[in-house]
Amino acid sequence: MEALTLDCQSIELTDEQFYQLCNNNPELRFERNANGDLLIMPPTGGETGNKNAGINAQLWNWNNQQKLGKVFDSSTGFKLPSGANRSPDAAWILLAQWDSLTNEQKQKFLPLCPDFAVELLSPSDKLSKTQDKMQEYLDNGMKLGWLINSQNQQVEIYRQGKQVEILDRPDSLSGEAILPGFILDLEAIW
Repeated sequence: MEALTLDCQSIELTDEQFYQLCNNNPELRFERNANGDLLIMPPTGGETGNKNAGINAQLWNWNNQQKLGKVFDSSTGFKLPSGANRSPDAAWILLAQWDSLTNEQKQKFLPLCPDFAVELLSPSDKLSKTQDKMQEYLDNGMKLGWLINSQNQQVEIYRQGKQVEILDRPDSLSGEAILPGFILDLEAIW
């Protein structure tokens, strides 16, 4: 089952109303694009969920050692500067970004774009739409992003000011200067 897109441009859904919609329907995953369209995503299957958990565990373990920022899973919403509300499968922000938020902002959708984001393509995702989402993250300030396509065993690497780099079945990925010392082991993903 693929994501359902509802054209909500004729309805003014405030940030607070969108937040309440998400809270009132915890069994559903919602996102909103910059045009105001509502996206309803099906839950992931067991295999994809397990891979997502592994990615988040590796990122969290690295960050727990380095203490350079905060790690978030796909249940976290980000209110991007463009107005879109997105929930990457894994995300990380610098500690300075986190510390700049008020306590109230930390309790709701974070009003910023992650510095680093991962999208793991699930069987219900369309590659082109996920590529558009990765570009949207870049356009809103993401510094590094990985689109992991486990079906094709490819990774697309998104960096500020550079062309997308495509890797075929890499053993690991480097967090580069954004996540110094972080290496994502992809053995369990393939």
